Amino acid sequence: MARHLLRNIGFGIFMYWDLRTIRGNQKMIRKYRAEGDLEAERKEICQAETTWSRHLVEKVGVTIRFTGKENIPEGPVLIVANHQSYTDIAILTYVISDRQLGFVAKEDLHKLPLFGQWIADVRSVFIKRDDARASLRAIEEGIGLLKQGFSLGIFPEGTRSKGPKMGEFKRGSLRLATKPGIPVVPVTICGSYKCFEGPGTPTAATVDVFIHPAIETAGMEKKEAAELAGVVEKIVRDKLLELQEKQETE
Repeated sequence: MARHLLRNIGFGIFMYWDLRTIRGNQKMIRKYRAEGDLEAERKEICQAETTWSRHLVEKVGVTIRFTGKENIPEGPVLIVANHQSYTDIAILTYVISDRQLGFVAKEDLHKLPLFGQWIADVRSVFIKRDDARASLRAIEEGIGLLKQGFSLGIFPEGTRSKGPKMGEFKRGSLRLATKPGIPVVPVTICGSYKCFEGPGTPTAATVDVFIHPAIETAGMEKKEAAELAGVVEKIVRDKLLELQEKQETE
């Protein structure tokens, strides 16, 4: 993954240049973390993510149309979205600009120079997919972050679709929310694959983001919790098809 990402020179130039804009934020994030001031840390992460994503989106010329931001409840949440492109992290932090948002990411992402450290700084969790024990530890780490008040985003397909067709959500991927009783917020992303999934220079495109009503998991029965990934997948997929039809007629 890391080698493929770095081969996309256009993406690399935009991404790494924009990281220069938030160096001061990163220093403050680490300072507050060392002091144990979690509220100040979350605010600093939020400011840094908003700055970074806004610069990236504006430079590339991406038009983001979003609906449903009012559906995100107060407090920590688990954002659950489909995954079309490398840009999805920037798109989500651009849209959800009023709170910190870490991510459940592949371990390979952590190995990228500068960007890997940036993803770690915003309180992300890295998963080694082929190591069951390491994945379990990562899930427990994510649950701990949610309990401390940090929000996380997860792409349950496990990899980018690189196109309009959405993959299946991995079963058990939402234990992060059901175990601590954290609200799940389904999010549908439509069109982001048009921005960065081709070789060369990033491409301007219109991306639609729909934030669905939150699903409360506190007190959820085991059977319902086990079926939650499938329920959320259907919510996200149905809206994706609707948004794709809308984009095709524009």
